[in-house]
Amino acid sequence: MNESNDPFLSLLSRTAEGEHTAFAQLYRESSGKLYAVSLQMLRRRDWAEDAVQEAFVRIWYNAGSYHAEKGTVMSWMISIARYRALDMLRAAKSRPEINEESSAEEGSDESPELDLYQHRERAEIDRCMNQLEGTQRHAIHLAYFLGMTHIEVCKRLASPLGSVKSWIRRGLDRLKRCLEA
Repeated sequence: MNESNDPFLSLLSRTAEGEHTAFAQLYRESSGKLYAVSLQMLRRRDWAEDAVQEAFVRIWYNAGSYHAEKGTVMSWMISIARYRALDMLRAAKSRPEINEESSAEEGSDESPELDLYQHRERAEIDRCMNQLEGTQRHAIHLAYFLGMTHIEVCKRLASPLGSVKSWIRRGLDRLKRCLEA
């Protein structure tokens, strides 16, 4: 993948070399997207901010491990933020003092700019999600939008793990092609 196809590739390469200014620019240009993804999953502004901060720490330390043949820099960074958000959701499940009511209240004071950004992003994702087969769409929704593990998706869909993983992998491939078009 060359730089013209991925505007973040140069910034990530320079970040891997330890260039702080490139990392700062990468943060400025991509943190909004990572925040939107994290907030969508976590539904709490404070948790989403923590997830993004921890994701960027990992991006800084792992910038040299990025491989272009596995996807765009943005998709790589989103996966790091997503996995951090999933970790936080799992940790919250094990702490009974945190309830869903407080989660809804925390995420309710979004800014109009963030709301507009999320609306546009969500419309594009919805358009592409609607092009997926039913099982792929449902499995991806459970895993990526509700934060379920593959095992939890298997239980919910009453399907074998191999099938669920295949649905998700094929669906994500189709989703990626649709969003890149």
